[in-house]
Amino acid sequence: MKAKDYYLSRPWTRFYPVDPPDTTDLLKVPVPTLFEEKATRFSGNVAVNFYGNRVKYRDLLDQVHRMAGALAALGVKKGDRVALYLLNTPQYIISYMAVLHLGAIVTPISPVYTSPEVKHQLSDSGATVVICQDILYDNVAGTGLALDAVIVTGISEYLPWAKRALGRSLIGKVARDIEIPHVDIAPGKGVYQFQDLLKRHKPLAAVAAIDPENDLAVLPYTGGTTGPPKGAMLTHSNLLATHYHTVAFWPVMEEGEEVVIAFLPFYHIYGQIVAMMNTLFMGGTIVLFTTVDLDDIIDAVEFHQATMIFGVPTFYEYLKEHPRTDRASWKRLKLITSGADTLHETTVARWTERTGSHILEGYGLTETTAVSHANPIDRIKVGSFGIPILNVDAAVVDPDTNEFMPVGEVGELVLRGPNILKGYWQNPEETARALVDVDGDTWFKTGDLVRMDEEGYFFFFDRKKDLIKYKGYSVFAREIEDYLYQHPMIKAAGVIGVRDPNAGQLIKAIVVLEKEARGKMSEEEVRDYCKQGLAHYKVPKIVEFRGELPQTDVGKISRRELREELEDIS
Repeated sequence: MKAKDYYLSRPWTRFYPVDPPDTTDLLKVPVPTLFEEKATRFSGNVAVNFYGNRVKYRDLLDQVHRMAGALAALGVKKGDRVALYLLNTPQYIISYMAVLHLGAIVTPISPVYTSPEVKHQLSDSGATVVICQDILYDNVAGTGLALDAVIVTGISEYLPWAKRALGRSLIGKVARDIEIPHVDIAPGKGVYQFQDLLKRHKPLAAVAAIDPENDLAVLPYTGGTTGPPKGAMLTHSNLLATHYHTVAFWPVMEEGEEVVIAFLPFYHIYGQIVAMMNTLFMGGTIVLFTTVDLDDIIDAVEFHQATMIFGVPTFYEYLKEHPRTDRASWKRLKLITSGADTLHETTVARWTERTGSHILEGYGLTETTAVSHANPIDRIKVGSFGIPILNVDAAVVDPDTNEFMPVGEVGELVLRGPNILKGYWQNPEETARALVDVDGDTWFKTGDLVRMDEEGYFFFFDRKKDLIKYKGYSVFAREIEDYLYQHPMIKAAGVIGVRDPNAGQLIKAIVVLEKEARGKMSEEEVRDYCKQGLAHYKVPKIVEFRGELPQTDVGKISRRELREELEDIS
């Protein structure tokens, strides 16, 4: 069988718990309409539990309607972009659903962005209304942009009275590297207080006329496969496709019953779609955290009888050794998942040994509306990020020629399905690079190098841009990192290529040692260890020890920052 035919035969479907559902009609319903249906049906259920403040669906829906009325009064209409520059708070959910209620488009901004980065996203998206955290207001004002409205809100507004003093403490944990200003923002021209708007405006119940398959719901910004951040155009149907197909893939999810621990940042597509939207679409309860506090999360799993938790590899890496991890009954949870980065096999083994539970690894990008692959609940293959979820096709092609690669060989992952972005916002060149014709069909090129085995399980090797070229050899940084993680004295590692006139690139490993090994293990010992299990050309030529490594907002080791540090030095 030809390579193309084997991929298109979808060998992974034998492991589906159900036949792929026909979602043709379901995907024609706007997101706010589905939310209204669930909020009405489960009106008495707790939608959000925010450090003890329980917001029921009926109250959440009322506040969504009131914020929709306020935004409409400020001139927001269908197709307008509204920026959310917020931490994980109930205000995020209210604002998100209110914007979609009007047929407008949410563009989420990372809370760690500075004024220049905020300015780029506002300018590029054309957003002139911003809903922002009070501590971030100065970054919005610092853009110098002429905005129609800035709506300001504070974390304490939804904390229980007894815990309002915790507000600044929570913010401090989130904004570790940000100086927290004293917040005293007086309403003025174009500046409004979130709670004032909710009180002053009557609910707007009517949902705007929306074409789910063509109208955009969200415009998140991503580095994508190449170039600077750009807006990924995601439609209402894209969001619903991810929901319906993941729920069918993991049929343990029950409407009105799930309690989800949500600490992943909502501005990030993983937290936004998988933790926030999926829970709301099921009438479940979001136990919401503004910051990742392991002790609080462990307590919440047990106290709230959580049924699901969605995390990233570093979360489980820290938790597997945490002294209080055993206080939670992890085996009771229906789903424990990991995404956004590679889950190391050593982490999985130690986690399972300690908790008796299993982590399901998955894969997705902003452009795939958070999810394209996952491991089936009853057939986990450790080391693989799983099989395509229902109604998603996947294949491996030559990165340069786009020809289908033989099964088992490494190439670029390409995808197609109802969850794939419509294109990049006002960027036809990047859209043309990402959505390409492969043998007569349109596929999305992910920029990730993978292989597929005979059963249809996929294995990650590296980002195409992270591939290291050493003396003509192609070296996967992730492979070296995985091997380093197996050493009992190595806590974390990041591997990058360093430009060299003779070799092309030299392999550099930046290593964080366990406390007991610091000052005792040498660079040469790290290299000797690598020589035991890696081909000679994969052994790092340069080893550097550090106390910590830069991470992205979701806890992923940031190779980009490591490379940029080198460029700054040179």
